[in-house]
Amino acid sequence: MSSLNWGYEAHNGPDQWQKLYPIAQGNYQSPVDIKTQEAKSDGSLQSLSINYNPSSIKSIINIGHSFHVISEDKEDVSVVKGGPLKASYRLNQFHFHWGPSNELGSEHTVDGKSYSAELHLVHWNSEKYSSFAEASKNLDGCAVLTVFLKVGNAHQGLQKVVDALGQIRTKGKQAAFTNFDPSSLLPASKDYWTYIGSLTHPPLLECVTWVIFREPISASPDQLNKFRSLLSSGEGEKESPVLCNHRPPQPLKGREVRASF
Repeated sequence: MSSLNWGYEAHNGPDQWQKLYPIAQGNYQSPVDIKTQEAKSDGSLQSLSINYNPSSIKSIINIGHSFHVISEDKEDVSVVKGGPLKASYRLNQFHFHWGPSNELGSEHTVDGKSYSAELHLVHWNSEKYSSFAEASKNLDGCAVLTVFLKVGNAHQGLQKVVDALGQIRTKGKQAAFTNFDPSSLLPASKDYWTYIGSLTHPPLLECVTWVIFREPISASPDQLNKFRSLLSSGEGEKESPVLCNHRPPQPLKGREVRASF
């Protein structure tokens, strides 16, 4: 499926997905613009407990509109709990969103400001559900830890990820990717915003507790360019780079964004 079919090219126009996925106009859609003055500071938000084990990370795959770094999620090896979460959530995969230039690329915005890219660490509620597929059908099913990337110095943790992209340049390509600690991609400060929303790509299921770290990490222009070298085309097809894979902010529709700080 080309990025065109995904509607990502309609960044400033109508959301193409509304025709195919009626839930695109639902009450819990993501991403959103975080208005810092309106976010409610909530003292009941305890600190997050993030425990990632490099042994759970197994492979990296080009899925045509981004790439996924896959975590084996048969057991609670890499988990997040605490904060706004009422259960333990198991890491399923992580991926990035970016844009055609370093001026924009993040899905969430802060007071209308875009970052260069955005990392999503995707987890599912393994206490209540038996699989990611089952969890994603429920409002409390998934949790996504979110890190903004801003252009700056090269990021050491990110370098291993971008180095692997050459092996999966075309759609469907998969390669071994092991012994990587996802927590190397987290910012030093764990201050965060949180709200209830959806997956940001089809099927746009409303199942996500979002945890968005306030502090971005830096990435060099070269590292960000490596994202844009990924192709949405398969082996032997006309090359079509993935230049834009972020969904624009959706209406809050009365939802509350809470802050841990």
